Amino acid sequence: MMNDNLLREKKRITVALTGQPNVGKSTVFNIMTGLHQHVGNWPGKTVERKEGTCKFNNYVFEIVDLPGTYSLTANSIEEIIARDFIIKNHPDVVVAVINAANLERNLYLVAELILLGVPVIVGLNMIDVATSHKMKIEYKVLQTALGIPVIPMIATKGVGIKKLLKSIEEIYEEKFLYKPKIPSIREDHQEVLEKIESLIENETPEPYKTKWIAIKLLEGDEEITKMMKEKLDENSWKNVHEILYKHEDAYLAVASGRYDWIGRLTRAAIIRPKVGQVTITRILDNIATHPFWGFIILICILGLIFWLTYSIGAPLQNILDQYLVQGSSNLIMEKLIGAPNWFKGLLIDGVIGGTGTVLTFIPIFLIFFFIFGFLEDVGYMARAAYVMDRFMHLMGLHGKSFLPLFTGFGCNVPAIMGSRIVESPKARLLTILLTPLIPCTARMAVLTFITPIFFGGSAAMVSWGLVALSLVILVISGILINKIFFKWEKTAFIMELPLYHIPNLKTIGISMLNKTKSFLVRAGTLILIVSIIVWLFTTLPTGEIETSFLATFGKYLTPVGRIMGFDWRMMLASLTSFIAKENSISTLNILYGKANGGGGVDLALKKAISPSSALSFLVFQMLFIPCVATVATIRKETNSWKWTIFNIVFLLVISTIGGIIAYQIGNIFLT
Repeated sequence: MMNDNLLREKKRITVALTGQPNVGKSTVFNIMTGLHQHVGNWPGKTVERKEGTCKFNNYVFEIVDLPGTYSLTANSIEEIIARDFIIKNHPDVVVAVINAANLERNLYLVAELILLGVPVIVGLNMIDVATSHKMKIEYKVLQTALGIPVIPMIATKGVGIKKLLKSIEEIYEEKFLYKPKIPSIREDHQEVLEKIESLIENETPEPYKTKWIAIKLLEGDEEITKMMKEKLDENSWKNVHEILYKHEDAYLAVASGRYDWIGRLTRAAIIRPKVGQVTITRILDNIATHPFWGFIILICILGLIFWLTYSIGAPLQNILDQYLVQGSSNLIMEKLIGAPNWFKGLLIDGVIGGTGTVLTFIPIFLIFFFIFGFLEDVGYMARAAYVMDRFMHLMGLHGKSFLPLFTGFGCNVPAIMGSRIVESPKARLLTILLTPLIPCTARMAVLTFITPIFFGGSAAMVSWGLVALSLVILVISGILINKIFFKWEKTAFIMELPLYHIPNLKTIGISMLNKTKSFLVRAGTLILIVSIIVWLFTTLPTGEIETSFLATFGKYLTPVGRIMGFDWRMMLASLTSFIAKENSISTLNILYGKANGGGGVDLALKKAISPSSALSFLVFQMLFIPCVATVATIRKETNSWKWTIFNIVFLLVISTIGGIIAYQIGNIFLT
């Protein structure tokens, strides 16, 4: 293994990875960087920023995964971030990952990238998908016609990754004759472009290129237009504005020139299938997007997730509980016989009893993240959105809102951030407000912990019913909020359905491990801190739980909890779930386990809580205020305390009503 000094001696190459959505860009990034990546946000933005490193020969590639974007026009935050990074940070190389099976659409982005003055390499991905659809891509012809490197790839199998890395090295070392064939504007507007270039030539701010600025002005790019209006003196801007006013249709001339350029490239490089041939995607979509069968398939997939959770996740969770929680507790009792009781209590009840129990949820997280990554990688998620479009319309939304909502089954935070794909501001806001009603993996973990204790063999059915209840409440809430607050016209649903392709298990695994890692970091920090605080306040001042500070506070909440069948311990467990949903389990484990003399929490819970109270607690947890990270994300994405507070109050009301009703029903049928 290379030591740190030798690593520092390696030359570093900054690589910007870009591409349109559904081209396999994330797969390329994950394979190139492996686990050597980290995720944050772009400065001042809620858009995710992924960076990673890759060692190749004598270089370290610093790879920045830019947001997926169809073009570099300032129509979205993602487009602005992508183009600003390339223009202002000037990476050494830009890799444009494109879909070989949809070359015409993808080359439009390449047409814009090669204008920016940074060397561009085309990663021609999904060659296998193109072949399966009877298309043959002559990549060498395409490379000659473009004048830039074109690397054929099948990222899902790791094919072409080394060639791509080698090409980056060659571009950096100037071993490739880089002469891009830049698309020209339509001939009838060539003179117009030249006039604008001459007017702004001496006033183009660094690091922008004059030609690029002139083209963006003709396209009507609002950000660039505003910048140049402020930069030019009044007379110069007047001359530029007059030209733009006379040629308001100039954006068509720019687009037409690019499409002519794309047409020449594709005619030379693509051998197409015979007319009338039925592709694999069309065959599968006859079922997957069918109004009835498509919905049945989606329901079966959701059912599969829960079935795997119980058939595989729950037994693994029990094994972890036996060896991690109980085994560690026994080991500490054995090794620390002479240690003070408070110290043993801190380790056993506070650290292991709290955080250790939460760590047993790892198999559940792994199962969900794998299934979700598989569905996303194979191209099914867009079909799910299409199928759900009719149901989304009940709430005034469309199918695009289903994608972030479905992501919420993993975690509500990225789901809320993912609502940016919804164009309508009101529809996006409604999507954000409804997302906390989607049961995330943390809530699912609470279900898998509690339902077997109280409902035995019926645990899976009870869990399915509670998830279904959350979704029904979501639809009803959406209809009510839409009717009362958001009266707007329903928008059309337009979404590209990517071609099906074989998923890459390696990149799915990397994504799964990274998400699980973030959970472990949270368990090792936030949940650990809360667990220790809960233990501390159950110990002080007397060492007895019934006379502790926490018990005193909890008993003040008893009148509120009583109507839902909660004792003070259950109320406190609910409150700590606001920090992180898993805290409700760690708190129950500390409070009831400690009251049971450190014995098994399962038995302690069964003794202290009735099945009707347990059902009420679960309903309350499924509908309760989301974790603090989700609330913070709602505030950031809505940029409104009003809507954030509304969301908190709304969820608090419906969770309390749901808990009361569940308790009354439980008293009738579960006693």
